[in-house]
Amino acid sequence: MASITSKAPNHKTNQLSVRERAGKKLSDFGKRWSDGSLGTKLSHFIFGAGNFYHGQYAKGLIFLLVQIGILALMIFCPSINGTPYGWKALRNLSLTHVTEGGDFDPLTGEFTSGSDCKLMVLFGFVTIAMIIIYFMVWNLNINSSYKADEEKKIGKKPATFKEDLRDLLDGKFHVLMLTPTCIAAAVFTILPTIFMIALAFTTYNSQDMNDLGTNLFHWNGLQNFRAVFTGEGSLGVEIKNRFLPVLGWTFIWAIFATVTCYFGGIILALLINKKGLKGKKIFRTIFIFTIAVPQFISLLAVRNLLGEYGPINSMLMDMGVTKAPIGFLGLKPTDSERLAKFMVILINMWVGIPYTMLMTSGILMNIPADLYEAARVDGSTTTKMFFKITLPYVIFITTPYLISSFIGNINSFNTIFLLTGGGPTYTGYQAGGTDLLVTWLYKVTIDQGSYNTGAVIGIFTFLITATITLVTYRRSRAYNEEDTFQ
Repeated sequence: MASITSKAPNHKTNQLSVRERAGKKLSDFGKRWSDGSLGTKLSHFIFGAGNFYHGQYAKGLIFLLVQIGILALMIFCPSINGTPYGWKALRNLSLTHVTEGGDFDPLTGEFTSGSDCKLMVLFGFVTIAMIIIYFMVWNLNINSSYKADEEKKIGKKPATFKEDLRDLLDGKFHVLMLTPTCIAAAVFTILPTIFMIALAFTTYNSQDMNDLGTNLFHWNGLQNFRAVFTGEGSLGVEIKNRFLPVLGWTFIWAIFATVTCYFGGIILALLINKKGLKGKKIFRTIFIFTIAVPQFISLLAVRNLLGEYGPINSMLMDMGVTKAPIGFLGLKPTDSERLAKFMVILINMWVGIPYTMLMTSGILMNIPADLYEAARVDGSTTTKMFFKITLPYVIFITTPYLISSFIGNINSFNTIFLLTGGGPTYTGYQAGGTDLLVTWLYKVTIDQGSYNTGAVIGIFTFLITATITLVTYRRSRAYNEEDTFQ
């Protein structure tokens, strides 16, 4: 039938190769210093010196301007809104050199601005990033000079700036295209993530700061993380009492939302692609409507349909089925939590199954017909062929999608927030009966302003999703036995 041969990668060999590469880089660094020309040696201290030495003036000027610019920022420490970059930003990262503001200065007739710890933390990390960039450019400028040394030794003229530009558009085109993407990822993803993680170790709470009339906070180590288990702090009791229930429901939701949409899509694809079925295009079009319509519109429409005064409740009461509106979505504190959870899973199938159906339809068309022919010769039934050929093949191909779908459901903000708002709510708690970690994080930060607590919840969410993704994908057949389905 269908078999998969094992071909697990040798991780030990990969680890040795990493150590070998690290050792080689260290030896190459020493070789560049000992064998390099005078220009290469000067490049260790003055960026671009080696390029000037070899007549590559444009390239040398670029390296020199980068060094001057970064050193100027580090030494002269320009500031934005009174918060400096450079070495002062590194000093301020400790959050000990702060000044309170808001006082009126009668000499100038202006209010004095105090320290903004948010900017101090942010600029501190930006300065660290600039230092990392400085040493990366430092290494590039030494490599550039040493490369010119090697070219001269074999009688070749060092590449000019125009030749380097032409090379970027040809042999190194991938570098040209990937560099802007890497920069954007660092600025808009990595740096904000580091900033968010840092806030989890501070006392950054907008309510406390508003009471003090300042933008000051300080580092408090692991206190916010301990509050999850001990109940310390302003939100400690709520975090302690609601964290495990919300975490449990998040996993239950992710499992059911993933399994129902995944296997529901497979079954629907099999039905629509069945030989002899008429009107396949019409059926596909009907189910694709939920993809064509923006998801938030579909969810808000369903919320109105199932609302307390929506047409579904009105119809049920007019027919005498119920005497009072049914709280399908837990929009009131007295509504049933179990019913609300069941409804969000059911509604999610409506918006999620068509995606799996479309993907599975393409996979079913590409299953080798020889597998089915061999199975029929062996006397296999349709049911047996489904479980021995079709389902294993589809799962083998879609394992990465299945994992990403599970992780996406853990972070499924729209479905819960737009349908139930996390309800039914509990008195004294931000986290409601259907809240996931991600919707609870939103309420803690946006509604309550407890950014440090929200950062802690965000870190726990990240650790859970990252661990599940890495472990499941690395152990899956799609990773370990790639291209081996037979």
